[in-house]
Amino acid sequence: MLCWHLDLVDADGNFDNRDHLRRLDPGFYRGPAYVHWTMTMHQRATGWLTHAHHLALRESLFHTMARYHVACPAYCLMPDHGHFLFIGLEARSDQLKAVSWFRREWNRLLGELRLQKQAYDHVLRESDRERDAFAAIVGYILRNPERQQLVEDWKDWAYTGASFPGYPSLDPRLEFFWTNFWQAYLAQSTL
Repeated sequence: MLCWHLDLVDADGNFDNRDHLRRLDPGFYRGPAYVHWTMTMHQRATGWLTHAHHLALRESLFHTMARYHVACPAYCLMPDHGHFLFIGLEARSDQLKAVSWFRREWNRLLGELRLQKQAYDHVLRESDRERDAFAAIVGYILRNPERQQLVEDWKDWAYTGASFPGYPSLDPRLEFFWTNFWQAYLAQSTL
């Protein structure tokens, strides 16, 4: 069962708790947290998803990962929103700060368009973090284009991938992705 909470930090980095659902305690987003983030375009705007935008956003995602000590084993950009799964790599990892910074950068890339004021999150429970359950959540994220009938096979969707600083060839489409991902995680995680 997914439990979603609204973000109290808007896309410009401002704290605003009026008329918002409360977020979990900040400790749930630090250190070894696993969080599925969904970020939607304001008024479900479309037309921004291009190859050039994907590359620019991927670069911002990479800098977010490096700056806030997190990895992204899966992301999927859809015509009016994006899904991102972040995992903390160090005790100092802070996904609230990471997402705030990333959303600010994404809004900069969008020009006149904007993200909705709030991002949704699902903090994964311990049972969701077991390898098979975790792989199922990643599969859910990656298969969004199939469910929306944008492609027959999610692997054909150009706007999906992974971001892990120091491991540029990690791609969830590749056969040995999980082996390589967990090796990278064990090599980089200090938790």
